[in-house]
Amino acid sequence: MNPAAPASGRLVAYGCLALSMSLVGGYVALSKPLVAAFPVLLLAWLRFGIAALAMPHWLKRTRDEPPMSARTRGLVFLESFLGNFLFSICMLFGVSLTSAVSAGVIMASIPAVVAVASWLFLRERITVRIGLAIGCAALGIGLLAFSPTHAPPTTGGAVGAPSMPWLGNLLVFCAVLCEAAYAVIGKSLTGKLGPKRIASLINLWGFVLSMPFGIWFALQFDFTAVRFGTWALLVAYALAASIWTVWLWMTGLRHVPAAQAGVFTVLLPVSAALVGVLVLGENLTSPQLLAFAIALVGVVLATWPGRRT
Repeated sequence: MNPAAPASGRLVAYGCLALSMSLVGGYVALSKPLVAAFPVLLLAWLRFGIAALAMPHWLKRTRDEPPMSARTRGLVFLESFLGNFLFSICMLFGVSLTSAVSAGVIMASIPAVVAVASWLFLRERITVRIGLAIGCAALGIGLLAFSPTHAPPTTGGAVGAPSMPWLGNLLVFCAVLCEAAYAVIGKSLTGKLGPKRIASLINLWGFVLSMPFGIWFALQFDFTAVRFGTWALLVAYALAASIWTVWLWMTGLRHVPAAQAGVFTVLLPVSAALVGVLVLGENLTSPQLLAFAIALVGVVLATWPGRRT
């Protein structure tokens, strides 16, 4: 991207990135009522299926896009498998076992994890500031082990599930690793495919990967017991998770360097925690508040613009 791009174009890209991360944090928190109504693997399949019905026209290759190479096809599969399928499974199982506030604290480690992934795979140097950010993220996550948590719902898809916040926190952190892979691979794909086609292709792969599990649970699930409000929330969740957030993020990444785009991941844990407190009625305890503050300090350290050389 030309560094001398118009300021208006950069502002649009920034808006796309900010809105994308805000929506991700919101639907991560709002998925708690959904995992109480649906089995997790069935919920993932329904999400991908609903989104697939909404964007079949996005699958077509535009005239300015070159044919996909074998490497691009492999990156599309990895983008879906890690950043779409596994992220959804880990996140949905995780939030069913922990609180939305705790999930928000853990997701504040995304910029630091992206920095580590960049060092491992892109050979980018980790500065002292990035190292301190990683330490803050680890400390914030560690404090969660000593903070009181609310027992998760045990109705619907979570029948008989024990309250294991430590396992929920671990699964959410696995989702963070998947999100970091999603960010690194996504930057490579934006140079080869359009945002709409990327969104449709990775959603289609997610639908295929989750189909065996989805069909198995669907044959045993009583769909008539699900209320209309839950169905409406499911449709909004599917559209936000598979269409809006992916398209917005890929659109912004086309015009903003990956490191700079990492600044906007701060909105993901903030929105997740706010939805947990304001919508789901969770309490922000003192240890959670301290952990959240430390994690956000790590976000600032990881994403603060450095000196230009």
